[in-house]
Amino acid sequence: MSTFVVVHGGFGGAWEWTPVARRLRAHGHEVFTPTLTGMGERAHLAAPDVTVDTHIEDIVAVLELEDLRDVVLCAHSYGGVPATGAADRVPKRIRLLLYIDALVPSDGESALDLLPSWFGPQARATVDARGRVPTPAGLEPPPGSIDEEERLRYVRRLRPQPLHTFTEAIRLTGAVARLPTAFVRCTAAPPPGDPIAAIASRMRARGCAYRELALPHDPQALNPDGTADLLHEFATSMP
Repeated sequence: MSTFVVVHGGFGGAWEWTPVARRLRAHGHEVFTPTLTGMGERAHLAAPDVTVDTHIEDIVAVLELEDLRDVVLCAHSYGGVPATGAADRVPKRIRLLLYIDALVPSDGESALDLLPSWFGPQARATVDARGRVPTPAGLEPPPGSIDEEERLRYVRRLRPQPLHTFTEAIRLTGAVARLPTAFVRCTAAPPPGDPIAAIASRMRARGCAYRELALPHDPQALNPDGTADLLHEFATSMP
């Protein structure tokens, strides 16, 4: 079986992926779900000097200190940015880089370069004294996507995210471009100014393995069984 490292998206934490991780472990996989600095249960570590490079170091540290090899590195949403940086730094530890409706940066790009044009001004206008940006309401799972009580339980656990994780440009050597890569596109109810459609098209044009899920942007919350089954399928079908 495979070793998964799953990187959560913006404003979230490892808690988002616990249901999926349980299902993957039931398939016999080993699963790590790190929480990035300043987010989730590590929200108390948020500070103005937390950047995307901090988050890259978070992921690399898990890979190196757990001495993980032959890893299926999964990244959701914003998590695609630091996961790309981590894979570029330690490519020999990665068997497959799997993006789940994620941002995929090129060298010199920041998350802000890939997000809708309204996000940057709103983020800078709402940043707090600890350098954090609150979750825009338009990025929450939409009403009606799951049971409303469960949806609100999910939203209540979202936390502000350090601004500089969005604004700092990523630097890549090119090593990540040589890794086997797959992309999962969530096709239902895209948010206003959805940036993922163009990224998904670019990844398909690159010849990446590609699948679609008829779900909104947060499949780990909306259908953990189906999400886990798809990750299991990728891990067992790709060399």
